Amino acid sequence: MVTFSEAQVLAWISPWLWAFFRVLGLFTSAPVLSMRVIPRRVRMGLALLVVVAAEPSLPPSLGAITINSPDAFMVMVQQVLIGLTVGFAARVVFAAIEFAGEIVGLQMGLNFASFFDPMSGGQVTAVSRFYGTTAAWLFIVMNGHLLLTAAVLQSFEAFPVSPDPLSVVRVLQPQVWGAELFKLGLWVSLPVVGMLLLVNLVMGLVSRVAPQMHIFSIGFPVTLGVGLTGLWLTLPMMQQPLTMALERMLGQFR
Repeated sequence: MVTFSEAQVLAWISPWLWAFFRVLGLFTSAPVLSMRVIPRRVRMGLALLVVVAAEPSLPPSLGAITINSPDAFMVMVQQVLIGLTVGFAARVVFAAIEFAGEIVGLQMGLNFASFFDPMSGGQVTAVSRFYGTTAAWLFIVMNGHLLLTAAVLQSFEAFPVSPDPLSVVRVLQPQVWGAELFKLGLWVSLPVVGMLLLVNLVMGLVSRVAPQMHIFSIGFPVTLGVGLTGLWLTLPMMQQPLTMALERMLGQFR
């Protein structure tokens, strides 16, 4: 008859449990994976599937703290916080892409066209929504979900299991990632904004040379046409900055 003790059961369950909480934290905050249309049961099942599949590659130090130890609660908080931080790093990239859409829409004059965003519960502009949807499609096409899964599994080496939940915050300092948001947003929107700036300069010169042309009546269609042309020309190149930004942000967990 096969027998096993309570200590052996806890030693078997503990490594899976800590990894499960960290992966579940990722699926709670990661872009696309945390959408409301994905049920919670599906997220939990996916998290469990990832843990079971990645169990041979997990470090053996996961079983150093069992679930009946006094530090178990703090360890669980640390795992959830690290998973949320990984998802937040990817969300910063998506927020930067949407910020680029806000800048382009402001220059095109399309910021008056807004929609309700069920994810954020607020209003978003048409160009920002278009950029965000495009980034979500690119995220799936370039296997961004696999990048996130690899980053959260590799984070066990950079941030091992410990009863210190704020260790990841002290090392990564996610509060300074706002600078990356504005930097990437300006980088993505710069080509289209440069085109629109040139058009505005030309229309300003035309209005001074030939005031009878009523430049204000033709300025909006021209700006809108140039902006849409800029979107059409720069859209195929969006994958490169998105990939580079994701790899740079997720590289901090390796």
